[in-house]
Formats: sequence, structure tokens, C-alpha cells
Amino acid sequence: MSQPVDGGVARVVVDLVRGQRASGHRVSVACPPGGRLAAEAAAAGARVLDWPAERSPGPGTAGEVWRLRRLLRTAPPDVVHLHSAKAGLAGRLAVRGSVPTVFQPHAWSFAAVEGRMAAATLRWERYATRWARTVLCVSEQERRDGEAAGLEADWRVVPNGVDLRHFAPADAAARRAARMALGLDQSAPLAVCVGRLCRQKGQDVLLSAWPGVAARVPGARLALVGGGPDALALAERVRRLPEPSRVRLAGDVPDPRPWLAAADLVVLPSRWEGMALAPLEAMAAGRPVLLTDVPGARECLPPGRAAAGLVPVEDPAALAERLAEALADRIECERLGAAARSYMSDHHDIRAVVRRVDALYRTLVRAALVPRGRESRVPQRF
Repeated sequence: MSQPVDGGVARVVVDLVRGQRASGHRVSVACPPGGRLAAEAAAAGARVLDWPAERSPGPGTAGEVWRLRRLLRTAPPDVVHLHSAKAGLAGRLAVRGSVPTVFQPHAWSFAAVEGRMAAATLRWERYATRWARTVLCVSEQERRDGEAAGLEADWRVVPNGVDLRHFAPADAAARRAARMALGLDQSAPLAVCVGRLCRQKGQDVLLSAWPGVAARVPGARLALVGGGPDALALAERVRRLPEPSRVRLAGDVPDPRPWLAAADLVVLPSRWEGMALAPLEAMAAGRPVLLTDVPGARECLPPGRAAAGLVPVEDPAALAERLAEALADRIECERLGAAARSYMSDHHDIRAVVRRVDALYRTLVRAALVPRGRESRVPQRF
């Protein structure tokens, strides 16, 4: 079950579906219509179950829970895997532990809000962990944050991965071809930000930092690749920049690989994450990344890269300084990109992720078949 249906979470779900189908599993995906998830999951071999649901909780949540219960009756599963906060809310209320349930937050909901809403969300998460047999985190920091918040769970950590065959390294020829196809200057230093245009991803902070970068690196260009609720507001901010022509709003694209190939550096100034997928895809394509120090960021970088590859959250001045330094040395960007690709091959291959999630599922199914009180005898191989 998943809501959202776009962005990194949707890509994670599709990658899992593809791997699970290759292993012979029957897979159903319950998700809202629209977006990319339904079509791509179906193409990967899943049975897609129509589950209309809003992205955020609201008056319609009770109806969403009821619809999920109906879907579960029509397609009884052996394991339920809930992706992200909204599916985690509705799914845990619908299942209530009656089927072995994995909840994968992809970043904690209480980190996304403030004040009373944050307190209420935290209370819910503390209560609802009883309905998840396992909470699956994408980074050790995400797990530590959950524990620090008082959540009690059977924790597992499986870092995100990418299809290394799909995101192949882009050499100089690929960069030239991509820039020609995208109408970009061949010689201009280019930073690319791939992500949903929303508060979480911090493109507003990047635009605040950009005048400082443009002043230090003549000719530098920035591209924001993605769509989302903040698209109009960000477009207005771009129009108010001293040189708006140096920033391009590319909109939502079906495939980010041409933009990754064109980039010298990929930047993602998120306010919160679990472990963002876009930087992993960039590194798989042989591009260095500059990230904010949010959960998952340190863990996805090659050893020794944290000092140069991370900046504080919501710090435009620090972001501008580090981004300008990187774009001013394109040869170093090439070297770091090659090292990033090598690291990805060893640590973030989607095939390893699928194997570990598959092992978790099998453990949960075996445990469900053991009489109550004898669970400790079930071998834990995950």
C-alpha cells in the first residue's frame, strides 16, 4: 500500500515489485489513481488495486480505511507492506495486526510538522507501532530518531538502492548529448536538483542561496527538475532573482537520467528525509552530490565525503559557499562522481535490497505459522 504515487517512494515500490515478481511472488499494489505508481507497478507485473486516498490525513481518512478493508477481503495477503506516513496511517487502522505488517515510514511524519500537529502525530506513531510486526527504516539515523522519539518496535534497517543497470555512469559524450538534447550550454557549470517541489525538499532554500553561487561562479546554471505543490511559488521566486535566466524550472519529467547526465553536481537541500532516492540515482550515474545533513544523508555518501558533501539544514549561506566551491572545480566533480559510482555498486544495488526485504517477508510468514508462544523458535535469518 502506498500514498504517495510519485517521487522516490513510488520508485522504491516499483523496484520492489519488479524484484519480487522476478522471484515468483504474487504482488498487489493498493494506491490512488493518477501519478506514476499504478501504471509502472502494473507494467512491473503487479495487480493494481484502486485505492482513492488523499496525501494528507483529513475528513476522508475513515472512508479510506474502510476501502482498504474491502480490498483486503478481495485480495487476502500473506504480508502487508505500508509505504510512507499516509499509507501507514490508513493501513495500520485497516489491518490492525491481523496480517503480518511491515511499516516503512520513508521519513517520520512528526518531522514534517510542528507544534500541536507534531505532538499529535508522535502520539499516533507511538500507539500504532503495536500494529506493525516490523518497522523498516531506510537509514540507521531514521531508526535512531524513531527510538529517540519513544517508538517501540521490531526494527530493521535496509538502505535504499537503485537499479545500477538503469542508472549507468554518464561519460563526457553522454553529457554533451544530454546538454544538446536539453538545450543547455555545453560549457556552463550546471547544478541540478531533482525532487518534488515542496517544502520537504528545500528548493526555496536553494533559490535563496543561488545569488551567492552565481556571483562566485560566472556562467553557472541551476535546474530544478520535478513538479509539486510549490511549483508556482518557486517560479515566482525565480522571476525575482537578479539573473532569472540562469535558473531553469524543468517541471516533472518521466526520466531524470538526461538531467543527471548533463549535471556537474546534483544538490538536494532537504529539510527532512529517511534516505532520499534522488542522490543515490545521481551517484549511480557518476555524479557527486551536495546534501543537507538530514537522516540518511551521511549514510549514503562514500567514506570521507561527509565534510564536503553535507551542509546544515536551512542554511543558505553555507549551501551557497559549498555549491560555489564544487561548481568552480569541474574536474574534481568528475573525480568525485566516479568514486560515488563505485561506492554505489558496492552498497546500494537494488538487487540486494530486494533480497533483504524478501528475507524479512519470509521470516514474518514463518512466524505467523508458528503457534502463539513459540515465536522464539522461528529462525531469524534477516
